[in-house]
Amino acid sequence: MKKYLRIVLEVLLVLLLAGASTLAYMNFSGKKHLTTDMEEVSAELDETKDTLDKTKEQLDDAQTRLEETEASAKQFEIVKQAFANGVVLQDMEAVYKAQKTLSAERLVGLGTVRQLTKGFEDSSAVEAFQKSLEIAELGARMQAVCSAQSALISAGKKVTLMAECMVKPGEKKAQDDDEKSKESAAKKVHWTYEGEEGPEHWGENYPTCANGKKQSPLNIKGDMGKARDTISPEYKETPLKIINNGHTIQVNVEPGTNVLTVNKEPYELVQFHFHRPGEEQFNGKSPAMVVHFVHKSKAGKLVVLGLPLNEGKENPLIKTLWANLPAKEGEESAPEKMIINPASILPADLSFYTYEGSLTTPPCTEGVNFFILKTSSDISKGQLNKFPFKLNARPVQELNGRKILAN
Repeated sequence: MKKYLRIVLEVLLVLLLAGASTLAYMNFSGKKHLTTDMEEVSAELDETKDTLDKTKEQLDDAQTRLEETEASAKQFEIVKQAFANGVVLQDMEAVYKAQKTLSAERLVGLGTVRQLTKGFEDSSAVEAFQKSLEIAELGARMQAVCSAQSALISAGKKVTLMAECMVKPGEKKAQDDDEKSKESAAKKVHWTYEGEEGPEHWGENYPTCANGKKQSPLNIKGDMGKARDTISPEYKETPLKIINNGHTIQVNVEPGTNVLTVNKEPYELVQFHFHRPGEEQFNGKSPAMVVHFVHKSKAGKLVVLGLPLNEGKENPLIKTLWANLPAKEGEESAPEKMIINPASILPADLSFYTYEGSLTTPPCTEGVNFFILKTSSDISKGQLNKFPFKLNARPVQELNGRKILAN
């Protein structure tokens, strides 16, 4: 009997020890999991706190901006009310009416005053902004360009804002005149002579290209009136400065060295460039190429002298130009002591056709007087093939009632 009692007690003792071990393990395991869970919760709380802190900062910043915007809106309303009676607009229009041409900056100012007086969708304001875009020179008048584009967008017009104009409030733009001019030219709205960025799409970003009524080039044909204009090119030797601007080969001319006199008024030669094939047609046929000599008067008026080039003998001036083509697009090449004379390519006979047109590239600015020579100069087949652009000519445009005259 004692023997069995002893066995029962030993079994009970083993069971008690096992139970105690199990309870101890469960207690330890629970504490371990609880510690892990607490650590995870603590980390999540810290993360949530950081998020809340950042959100609070953003809300505070938004509140500050909102207050600034509300203050600006109130100031704007005060200014708008001051212009509402139209007196300032009337005075401004009276002053500008006496001027034949307005600068891009004055057109932007006039358009802005019209918007303040008549509303943002005022058609005359929109017209002033569009005109300012046509005549503004990128780089030199970038502020006017950006102001005009922004104003047109505010008036509900479809305009692609240039990269230079996309500056966030408070950011300071670095200013360097030389570099700024180069960067502006490189970053302007891209256009080409073919495809989705070709001539039929230029008007999407440059309205005058699509809506203008005096566009260039033209097909020169039919009966013509008698031209009373006189032209006299006075071209001299000038240092060679040649550039591939991505659209053509252009030769920049030293200021003050070359002049085209039109009806006794001097126009300074700014640059000349090439198109392939020739942009102006003669009875529906295009010459192999054309040289456009671009001139500008002191008043800012533009005159283009067009010289057709047809396949024939080697041209000495073109030989010099092609031998000094820039290695890279966008870089101006100015070989040391290299002198050219633009007069050397002109024919002896300077008889011409003339008409009022536009730039043949965006922004298609109108008010450009064209004198297209009747006599062409030669360019050899090899020189023609060496020109780096297979196609860089705008299609001919509608005459729209204009008269082509001939001397």
